[in-house]
Amino acid sequence: MLTTPITAELVRGALDLESTGRGLVPHRLPAWARRQIPDGQLTMAESQPSGVRLVFRTTASLVELDVLATKRVFAGTPPRPDGVYELLVDGRLSGQASVTDGDTISVDLATGAARHEAGPVRTLRFDGLPGHEKTVEIWLPHNETTRLVALRTDASVHSAQSHGRKTWLHHGSSISHGSNAVTPTGTWPATAAALAGLDLVNLGFSGSALLDPFTARAMRDTPADVVSVKIGINVVNADLMRLRAFGPAVHGFLDTIREGHPATPLLVVSPIHCPIHEHTPGPGEFDPDALREGKVRFRATGDPAETASGKLTLTVIRDELARIVKERSAADPNLRYLDGLELYGEADHAELPLPDALHPDAPTHRLIGERFARLAFDTALT
Repeated sequence: MLTTPITAELVRGALDLESTGRGLVPHRLPAWARRQIPDGQLTMAESQPSGVRLVFRTTASLVELDVLATKRVFAGTPPRPDGVYELLVDGRLSGQASVTDGDTISVDLATGAARHEAGPVRTLRFDGLPGHEKTVEIWLPHNETTRLVALRTDASVHSAQSHGRKTWLHHGSSISHGSNAVTPTGTWPATAAALAGLDLVNLGFSGSALLDPFTARAMRDTPADVVSVKIGINVVNADLMRLRAFGPAVHGFLDTIREGHPATPLLVVSPIHCPIHEHTPGPGEFDPDALREGKVRFRATGDPAETASGKLTLTVIRDELARIVKERSAADPNLRYLDGLELYGEADHAELPLPDALHPDAPTHRLIGERFARLAFDTALT
């Protein structure tokens, strides 16, 4: 078996590779931006490699990848399923694997206290691959921090060219991150990218699509042929700001992206349908009744009457985003708006309800991805 050093040439979808004493951590925000992160939620989310994959050319029939996974346990909530690694050969799924242990971080949701326990490195083995020259992709779990320790094959490995594929840079919330999707290629951004033939850089951060300036600067500095930002649900369920602050924050976020992408097609996407927050402001929280039953479900705790004083709901945000894009597009013909209700609306919710009242399930991720590929890319890439 040949051991190939894991370098940035073999990793796509990450903005930084952090070398540690126990392997490489792919990060979706650069080191300078991580130093500005104000909370543990985003620190966790950006280290979970949604959309990140190893990509290389080889004639190997056997591929082994040593990984060190980080398992997170949240007190009072059901156990989370193990992350899934997927191997694709020339774009087609050829294998899946998981590791059942690794480092463990136990979190008390009531106090925020966390306890860390070190665990073992495990080996993923994919064999029986066709022996011809091919492109191999190993997609890392979208919901589980992974250290890359070693890559071994029974034939030499070299970097794969993109062959003219364009890059799509996307930012969004946990829905874009892939919450409740089952596999990394099953998140809606991965689905949309595959259908459109794009290389994905997914900056969807669970709980953290909050118009952070460092995220906008990271997007500004990342090469891309098409850019999208999906804004709204986290601003509402975090109860982060009022309408007075929201509009200027959106303008500032878009201004920063435009500094690095002055003429790149830029799509602003509003929230999908989510009944708990359509007309009710945040903050959102875990539903304690559901937790007592061993289930995860969310609820909104705000007062709808408070929208009169500037509190945000999804309906308010959709109206504001549509207004901002219409205003800016007079001087920015490459800026467009996509109503999230076209991706998943009230009628879709009746047929495919959000299982935890907040996040789509696997079939709904597929539906959103298919619709996004059609609505977003048919014109942006022509």
